[in-house]
Amino acid sequence: MKKQFYTFILRWVVNIGALWACASVLHFITSIGGVYKIIIAALVVSILNAIVKPILIIFTLPAIALTLGFFLIVINGFVVYLTSLLYRPLKIDSFWVAVLVGIVISLLNYIVTIATDLIGKDNA
Repeated sequence: MKKQFYTFILRWVVNIGALWACASVLHFITSIGGVYKIIIAALVVSILNAIVKPILIIFTLPAIALTLGFFLIVINGFVVYLTSLLYRPLKIDSFWVAVLVGIVISLLNYIVTIATDLIGKDNA
């Protein structure tokens, strides 16, 4: 349980960095303004990734299998777009921008997963 909490906090911090980087580079993310709003938006993304994303994966398993996993990119974009709908200060212009932000977030979270798995194996 303690390891899961630390992993969640680590993913939250990574999502803060990813949202900040995407908001800085992509000009299609507007009205994010302020560090606190980025922190809260990253928390919402982290919570949705932990709760909603696994449910979406289960329901869309045939589409994921049919596209050889590429539909996961759409799911990641949907989670980011859902975040922009739930948390109004995060405004994303279109679904495809959300897909691009979702790709960045998922790549960074994948790196976190690899790092925590390697650290876990070293400690075992």
